[in-house]
Amino acid sequence: MKKNNISRKEFLSYGAAIGATAAMGGVGSILTSCSSKSSEPQYTPLKAAGEYYVPNLPDKAPDGKELRVGLVGCGGRGSGAVQNVLNAANGITVTALADVFPDKVEGVRNMLKKDRQIEVPEANCYVGFDAYKKLMDSGVVDMVLLCTPPVFRPEHFKYAVEKGLHSFMEKPISVDPAGYRTIVAAAKQADAKGLSVITGTQRHHQRSYVEAYKKVMEGYIGEITGGNVYWNQNMLWYREKDPKWTDTEWMIRDWVNWTWLSGDHIVEQHVHNIDVFMWFSGLKPVKATGVGSRQRRITGDQYDNFSIDFEFENGIHLHSMCRQIDGCSSNVSEFIQGTKGSLYLDSGSNAVIKDLAGNVIWEYDKEAAKAAFQQHDPYTLEHVNWIEHIRSGKPFNQAVETAQSSLAGTMGRQAAYTGQTITWADFSADPMNLLPADLKLENRDMSQYKVPVPGTGK
Repeated sequence: MKKNNISRKEFLSYGAAIGATAAMGGVGSILTSCSSKSSEPQYTPLKAAGEYYVPNLPDKAPDGKELRVGLVGCGGRGSGAVQNVLNAANGITVTALADVFPDKVEGVRNMLKKDRQIEVPEANCYVGFDAYKKLMDSGVVDMVLLCTPPVFRPEHFKYAVEKGLHSFMEKPISVDPAGYRTIVAAAKQADAKGLSVITGTQRHHQRSYVEAYKKVMEGYIGEITGGNVYWNQNMLWYREKDPKWTDTEWMIRDWVNWTWLSGDHIVEQHVHNIDVFMWFSGLKPVKATGVGSRQRRITGDQYDNFSIDFEFENGIHLHSMCRQIDGCSSNVSEFIQGTKGSLYLDSGSNAVIKDLAGNVIWEYDKEAAKAAFQQHDPYTLEHVNWIEHIRSGKPFNQAVETAQSSLAGTMGRQAAYTGQTITWADFSADPMNLLPADLKLENRDMSQYKVPVPGTGK
């Protein structure tokens, strides 16, 4: 495997950030840097307290019922997620593993035995494209981590809901409209069954983002009028083909570079930033128009840069930019403009609100957060929140909002690929389904995987 120096996690802060404090008796006041209450201006809230969701984020989830975890997808993200869920609470164990490839299952199995002294029985280790069903049918799991390449997520989630299992879904959770619709339908069934579903849009559990969201809801920047979001970094990893692999095996092992598996990086990675704007604004895009191209990518059929204009339901616009090219400037951040001020957020847990004159009126206090909390890893905190909802018997379901963010990214991808303006109304009903009907580890007609070229060229 060839790899660049900048990894996905290096863009996420494991340092201090302020958490949701609704259940913490006003701790948030000591984690905010702003003027004193006597001189603080009055703001008109966008929503009243209690009308929007704020997660409770203690360092660990409260003790309670013993919970058994099954991991579906034993690659890099899966091996990380299983460590995160074990760090999130006491009384959690891993009882089953599933992956298409046996070496991936053995890798996580050995890691758990060495690092955690958890022995997953061989009988509970499943391999192949139907391994997820065998794991979910086993009767030895209460909750599942769905961490395969994203194209498989909708079908895996649908089956987990059928089996009555709580789900963690790594983002993105769909790469096409068919997957989006499957997620939305399954989410309704999850609600009916009282299941808790958390997704890997970890900004929703990053303390700085949660506190900034509260400030925006309290009216600090006024009505949202637009924004800019970015994920520009070096190219991610890739794998050259091993002669022993079939074409299908190679693509799955190199999945982050193939559109049918990952959705392209505007969906697989930049969904985080698009999701932040949709979360803060509470709006969906109605149109997407944009450009993109492939300049330096080595494997796969994806682009390596996108620039998309999203028009939202109330007419405001969001500019979305993402790039994965070595030797270019990096930027992983969000900027949200309002009628009274603006908000800047980034992956380093910086969060700053300025008024229209450029004066800082609120800033996230990292040092206060360090004093108040020990756990600052949003990858772990999303599992803290998930387990707390499961143990409290108060279900929470993120599936629909993350499906909408995933579809927005997919709209942007198709706008760049085709050169056309893509509408939510048409695209959400589109029959596009990137998951092959009969997937096998076999050689394929690779000529079908072409880099898209927009327009007619005339």
